[in-house]
This record gives sequence, structure tokens and C-alpha cells, in this order.
Amino acid sequence: MALTFFRGLHTHSFLMYPSSFLSRKNGMLYCTMKSIRGQTETQEKSQHQLKVSTQTQSRKHDDIFKNFEAIIGIETHVQLSTLTKAFCSCPYNYGAQPNTSICPVCMGLPGALPVLSTKVIESAVKVGLALNCNLSLSSKFDRKQYFYPDLPKGYQISQFDIPIATGGYLDVDIPLEFGGGHRKFGITRVHMEEDAGKLLHTGNGSFSQVDLNRAGVPLLEIVSEPDMRTGIEAAEYAAELQRLVRYLGVSNGNMQEGSLRCDVNISIRPIGQLEFGTKVEIKNLNSFSSVSRAIDFEISRQALLHSQGQADQIVQETRLWEEGAQKTVTMRKKEGLADYRYFPEPDLPGVTLTEEYVDGIRCSLPELPEMKRRRYEGMGLNMQDVLFLTNDINVADFFDSAIAEGADVKLAANWIMGDIAAYMKNEKLSINEIQLNSHELVELISSIKGGTISGKIGKEGDY
Repeated sequence: MALTFFRGLHTHSFLMYPSSFLSRKNGMLYCTMKSIRGQTETQEKSQHQLKVSTQTQSRKHDDIFKNFEAIIGIETHVQLSTLTKAFCSCPYNYGAQPNTSICPVCMGLPGALPVLSTKVIESAVKVGLALNCNLSLSSKFDRKQYFYPDLPKGYQISQFDIPIATGGYLDVDIPLEFGGGHRKFGITRVHMEEDAGKLLHTGNGSFSQVDLNRAGVPLLEIVSEPDMRTGIEAAEYAAELQRLVRYLGVSNGNMQEGSLRCDVNISIRPIGQLEFGTKVEIKNLNSFSSVSRAIDFEISRQALLHSQGQADQIVQETRLWEEGAQKTVTMRKKEGLADYRYFPEPDLPGVTLTEEYVDGIRCSLPELPEMKRRRYEGMGLNMQDVLFLTNDINVADFFDSAIAEGADVKLAANWIMGDIAAYMKNEKLSINEIQLNSHELVELISSIKGGTISGKIGKEGDY
């Protein structure tokens, strides 16, 4: 569902050509028909040559791509919806005035000691279970050392060698318009950490200001296995993670607010080669369509360098996705693990979980997107209907309520996907904000089936 309304995401930037580079100008009154004919013939000849050139170039690039395989993994940072920050009692409100929600712990002042919020552990266990991971009953925190203006302590509290969850997987259903099918992507690890602050850059770039409101906000970093091969798969994986954390209620998953941030790692290798190529990380991806387009561009860039004998120019680095230019650009050379100089966090005790605690959280988990999709399929709905209804947990709850009250499954799905969805889109409302509730929808469907009112009258109702 993440990319249902996007098209043409596989187009590579260097394959794009204007359909014509010749503009038609009206001739002056004294121009003769012969000159106009000559101009037209010249234009048609040029356009034909351009078309042939474009087709030849496109075939050449397609041949190049068929020789390589992309290896894609994603590191996803999920900002948790806790009342306080991870290691202090400060709240976090997106959009608040800079530096209005800070304390000595957030600011990294000497002598200030962190205290871990139990809600962070609870959220991490929920996500680990939902991703089918193995939980570490005994884990710990570590210091990740690096220096940046928005990191006041000079290190980040994270987890290194003993994360809270490892070895899971995520089930994803690819929409039919992108080929359909079911995928299972591996999850390497899930670990807890704190967020850094934020730099506010001035318009002229002469100086930057630091906002520490976000410093210390709890994050879960979810690291996938390098199991994805296309931009579409990566975007759908990220969208499924967003659905998952929203269903669990641990995060709003809003990419525009930075509540869900994706860093893509990508390399390519010749078909049949076992060794991975040089990995490049891409940042600044604030939508699922950006994830797909950035990956497609980077695959194209690396494949072209390989084909030109310049594979040595592909270096391990961090690149930024420029939305306006539709390309990736170098940001910095990628650090290695040794550069971070991890060591155990001395100011925090280890995290110990009991089987009873884990079982209690497992029993509290809601029906997750994958389970709900399989249940809806069992009701006889097609995959297009299933993906639409399960994309938003509130829409799924509305549908479930209607079915529980006896509504016809297909008719309820058609109403929600058709007129109700169109009304919500036009009025920019969520399904919880419209006037029609699930009970009234059941009565409406019953009245139409019973002949009390016509379908046309039903559709003219005010939601």
C-alpha cells in the first residue's frame, strides 16, 4: 500500500530525456510554405533521430542492469511515544520552542546520571516479539563515542554487542500493481538507544543553532538483513514497519516528524558473485517513495560505474538523497565500528527480563497487520481489498466493528474503500473524525439490501 499512488519509480534519472528539444514557433507573415515544410521536415528528422538514440541508450542501460544484483538492507529508527525521555523525566513535544524541554541529563552536564524509563523496555519487548525475534533476557547499554554539535555528552547511550532482540523476520505483502507476492525479510537486531539533538541552520548558512529538545528521546533501531533486491521491496518493508509500530501503539511512525527514519544500505554485485560489493548508506529519506527512488538511482549510479570500469570509485560512504535533483550526493565517508570506541555504559545497570514479564507482554499484543491480512483473506476478500483495509489500524477497527454487527463482508469493504474513503480524502479527515460510525454503516447497508432506500440515496448521505 505504501506506493499505491506512485508510478514510474523504476525510471532512472540518466534515462530521462525530453520528448522533444525543438519548440514550434509561428512563422512570420512573409514566410513561404516551402520554408515551413523544410522546418517541419527538419524537426521530424531530429525527433526521429532522438527517439532512436533514446531507445538505443535505454537498451544499453537495460543490458547493464541485467548483469548486476542489488543487495539492500535498512536501518530504521523508531521514535517511541513515551511520556518522558529515555533517561530523564523531561517530556518531548514535536514542534515545541527550542530548548524548552531539557534538564541537566539532556544537556550532558557533569554529575547528571541517567535513569532508564521502564516504558522504553516495554516498547522494545513488544516490537521484538512482533518481529518474531529472540529476546535477550539479560542485555546492557553501551556508550557510542562520536563528536557532533547536537550530541552534548560527546557519546550516545545505545546497545552494541548484546541488543535486546535478535534474529527475527517481517512478513510483507507486495501490492499487485508492483508484482504482488509475499516476502519475508530477516531482522538482524532491535536495540534501544537515545536520540541526539537537532541543528537549526540559518538561511544564509553563516551559523547554526542547537535545539536539545530531542536529545534523550527514546529510539528503537531496527536493523534488517540485506534481503531486499529492489526499491519497491525496501519501500514496502519500511511501510510494513510503520504499520507494525502503529498497531502496537509504541510510535506514531510519522516520517515527516522524524518519528520513523530510514537509512538504506545498498551495494551491487555481478550476477552469480557471492561476495557483497562496497556498501553505500543513503540518508535524508522522508517518504516511502523517496526510499524507492533513491535506491533505484543508486543502483543505476553504481551499475554505470561498474560498466565503465570505474568500480573503484564506489567507496564506503554516507550519501544524501536530494529530493529536488532526484539524486544522491556524497555527505561524508562512513565510520567503522572502531571509530565509535564502544564500551559498557557505567552509569546504567544491565537490563534483566523475566519469563513472566515477557509472557505478560506477549499476551497483551494486538492482532498484527500480517495476522489481520490472513484473516481478511479467509473472509473471501481479494488482496487489493485486504491491503487497503489493513493499512490503517483505525480503518481496520471500523471494518471489524461493522462485520461484528452483521454487515456483509464485501459490501462493508466496498463502502469503506469507495464512498467513505473518497469523502475522507476530500475533507482531509480520518475515519474516526467522520460522522458515520460502524453501527450506522451496518444499518445503511441493511436498508439498501432490504429495499428501504436506494443505493443512490445512501451515497448522498452526509458522513
